[in-house]
Amino acid sequence: MAGLVSRLYRGETNVDFVGKQKLWYGLSAFLLVVSFAGLLVNGLNLGVEFRGGSVFSFKAPAANIEQVRGTFSDAGAHQVIVQQTNNGWRVTTESLPAAKVTEVQKAAAEDFGLRQNEVTLQVIGASWGGQVADKAVVGLIVFMLAIILYLTMAFEWKMALAAIVALLHDLVITAGVYAWSGFEVTPATLLGFLTILGYSLYDAVVVFDMIKEVTAKLGTTSKVTYTQAANDALNHTLIRSLNTTLVAILPVAAILFIGTTLFGAGTLKDLSLALFVGMIVGTYSSLCVATPLLVTLKEREPRYQAIARRLAATGGAGAKAGRQPVAAGAANGAGPAGDKRRKK
Repeated sequence: MAGLVSRLYRGETNVDFVGKQKLWYGLSAFLLVVSFAGLLVNGLNLGVEFRGGSVFSFKAPAANIEQVRGTFSDAGAHQVIVQQTNNGWRVTTESLPAAKVTEVQKAAAEDFGLRQNEVTLQVIGASWGGQVADKAVVGLIVFMLAIILYLTMAFEWKMALAAIVALLHDLVITAGVYAWSGFEVTPATLLGFLTILGYSLYDAVVVFDMIKEVTAKLGTTSKVTYTQAANDALNHTLIRSLNTTLVAILPVAAILFIGTTLFGAGTLKDLSLALFVGMIVGTYSSLCVATPLLVTLKEREPRYQAIARRLAATGGAGAKAGRQPVAAGAANGAGPAGDKRRKK
């Protein structure tokens, strides 16, 4: 294990990410199918901010979830969602008429030894949630268009396409996790979704920048194919991607598993789950989805097809794709590795 970590930090790993693209595509297809199944079967558990409803808040330290749910159900509320927070109990129901609200407040006060005015009410209309959802969709569309424009100008349209596919891949899988887990989708969840888009894009740009640098040296006399050069670039950015993910995911995991479990920070649960799943899936997609897809698109270009045919015909390095590491920028004897060879 120590030797593997050391080789990762020195950039000496040679994992054939691109060569295993069928494995990654199969795994992603499975995850997407499971995610779509969850969305179709269970759907998303939309919070009261989106579907509207009545929210009752009160303090009853001696009560438990079953007692609270029973009290509100017996009082005539049907869709009862009970949450325990640091400030007491938060009970969400469907939208109730004024007479029913009074009846529910009175029942809760009697059962838990409170005054009726200590059971506070907040009414949330579904129209507000609809506005939030509409703005999130507009933000997502603008974000995607900005990504396409930026990547097309900074790199090329094929990289933009690969990045967009990876982002959609991340969104669907994260939404699938919410569908199967039953976690409530709140405005904080939408913020988490938008945040993981930026994180996933950052990781993809780092990888694509290295690929652009390495493959720019490929010419008619190159000793490696585009696939090999891209795979080598991926290995050189591997430790950076893993370190970034680890550093980012540790505080998120602390919020999700420790904060919500031990300290009852329920309001952070919706945001932290989106970030936790999105960061993991985003790192995976930048390495195993975006890059193999980019290589598939680029290898169709006549320039790189000619290199692959020449190397295959001569039995060169291209015929043994992925077996020999190629230092960054060394495709034509250029870059750091090429400089070392010339000095020798």
